[in-house]
This record gives sequence, structure tokens and C-alpha cells, in this order.
Amino acid sequence: MASEDLQKNYRNTFNGSTGFGKSTAVLAIDFMKAYTLPDSGLYAEGVVEAVRQAATLYDCARRCDVPVIHTRVVYSADGADGGIFIEKLPVLRQMTESSIYSQFDDNVLPAEGEPVIRKQYPSAFFATPLVSMLVARGVDTVVLTGCSTSGCVRASVVDAISYGFRVVVPRECVGDRHENPHEANLFDIHAKYGDVMSMSEVMKHFEERSQHGS
Repeated sequence: MASEDLQKNYRNTFNGSTGFGKSTAVLAIDFMKAYTLPDSGLYAEGVVEAVRQAATLYDCARRCDVPVIHTRVVYSADGADGGIFIEKLPVLRQMTESSIYSQFDDNVLPAEGEPVIRKQYPSAFFATPLVSMLVARGVDTVVLTGCSTSGCVRASVVDAISYGFRVVVPRECVGDRHENPHEANLFDIHAKYGDVMSMSEVMKHFEERSQHGS
């Protein structure tokens, strides 16, 4: 199906927007060296670029008092906490606590006091305290950044809306191994689960809210 036909096919049914609510948090999903070091089996050039862009977004969020919450994949040495997921993707076994691959990329290190959530499965919400943390802060909107677009980002987007949060994805701040799954999942996210926006639109929202004290 040609791109124009695809847009027409979806336009009348999938054309809603949820936008931003009253209180927003940024979620930084798995921006670890496993995805940005060329010798890693998970290396993805698209993630390298997303990290570069996201660093600017995070700086803006911090200036505007928008909380940033980070996730990091870490497994026990025997991989027992990875269940069937680690059986499906044995490359994940490299992400132990001491491994360089499980460390955050130097360009997007958590700032002092920013929460870091350890996770073992695709969604940032599954078997983690994330929902409780967001509810306690009064957050109703999550800006999802990170990697990969077709994996942990999409899984987190679906869980976020399922838990009742508005979802915004700045397209420059998510990355994948290949352009095709990246673009296909951004298309689906925007059609069904949240709003895919430019990074500049998201930053403008942060700045305007900050100026108005809300």
C-alpha cells in the first residue's frame, strides 16, 4: 500500500489526539551503552542519534522543572530474572550489573536525584514501581524517549495508555536498529496510542508551562 493510500486508509478511523494533560514527566528508556557501543550485539546507529537529540530535551526538561525518570536493563549473572525474554534474546545476558553494556551512555547520564528504575522486560511499567511513582507525583502525561522504538518504547507506550496516562513521543528522541521498524512503529503509536511530535514541539510545551507556572 502506497504511503498516500495508507494515510487515507487510517485518516477517518485513527485521527485522534490526546495531547498533554496537567502534569508531565519524561521517561528515558534504556539509553545504555549496549545500544551505542559498536562492539555490542545490540548496537544501533539510530539509537546513537536519538541519544544526541534526547540530551537536549532532557536539559530543557530540567530547566523547566519537568521530572526525568530513567530505566536501565540489568540481569543477574545467571539470567534467572530474565525468564523467557532472555531465552528469546540471549544477547541480553551481557547486561549484568558490572557490565559496561548496562551502563548509561555518557551523553544522557541521570542528573543528581533523578530516579533510576531497573527492569528486566520490555515495558518500563512491567514489574517496576513506575506507575506508583507517577501517581504519587500527580503525573498524567508521559513523554517517552529511548530505545528501541519497536521494542521497549512501543511496549511502554501501550502500557502507559493502558494505565491511563497520556502519551507523547518526540520522534527525534527514540531510535531503533533499522529505519523501517522505527517508522512503522511511530506510525502505529501515533495512530492508536499517543501523539508523535517533534522534539521542538515538546520543548516548546515545557517552556510555555514553565513560564506560566503550571
